[in-house]
Amino acid sequence: MSSIGFYIALPLLYLISILPFPLFYLVSDGVYFLLYRVIGYRKKVVYENLKNSFPEKSHDELKAIEKKFYKYLCDLFLETLKTLTISKEEAVKRCAFNDNTKTIIKDLYDKKQSCILVMGHYGNWEWAGNTFSIMKSQQLYVIYHPLSNKHFDKLMYNMRTRFGTKLYAMKDTMREMIRNRNEVNITAFIADQTPSPEGAYWTTFLNQDTPVFWGTEKIAQKLNYPVIYVTVNRVKRGYYEVNTEYLVMEPKNTKEGEISELHTRKLEKDIIAQPEIWLWSPRRWKYKRK
Repeated sequence: MSSIGFYIALPLLYLISILPFPLFYLVSDGVYFLLYRVIGYRKKVVYENLKNSFPEKSHDELKAIEKKFYKYLCDLFLETLKTLTISKEEAVKRCAFNDNTKTIIKDLYDKKQSCILVMGHYGNWEWAGNTFSIMKSQQLYVIYHPLSNKHFDKLMYNMRTRFGTKLYAMKDTMREMIRNRNEVNITAFIADQTPSPEGAYWTTFLNQDTPVFWGTEKIAQKLNYPVIYVTVNRVKRGYYEVNTEYLVMEPKNTKEGEISELHTRKLEKDIIAQPEIWLWSPRRWKYKRK
């Protein structure tokens, strides 16, 4: 999109962001109709991913999940825009820590212990980041891929840092984490992105050979930071609950592949429980194991 196109679209994005939630979700319903019924955005990719992930399910069952996913995808997109203007009070109400999460975050802070947080593109990870930064005592860092469009990249950067989150560009992660070793912090890794097959950790995930980034495991072992796993469950439309659990306390004592396998199995279990809130539209299985 050109600079002119971006600045024409920007007022519309803010207008959607300030809508009251009942009207906001009516807009989302309209976007769903266009995206799914009219445009058919990536329907072939989504259905193929679902079919290969759940070979035991019938065509009708897969289509039901597909429709729920597209409805959720539209909610997720608009909820991300909501970050432009949402208040701290509303953000915490809409994406709340459960007691287990509060206990673990406080425990880590009291011990002055930095940690690595690992999660997937499951539930509203953007809202979860907001709540972490509003509720936390320690600094939250999130690893991100800069967008190719510099205008949208700046918009997303401002949205993600609005409540105090700081960002690491992916290529700078290790250097920045070492530089901030004297600070009590949490670094969030979204672990279900698709790495190049060379040098990836390969495992079976949702019944398919799947490459997994080594980065989460290798950095955790090098710094010996505890690894916590976060699930962002959707309670109902527009409301989420963040659950956290310890995954590994002493990464330096783990075997090769152990941490990668643990967080992959956790995410797989979450997806099976509520498949429609995982991001099915990317081509996650475009590479084959050699």
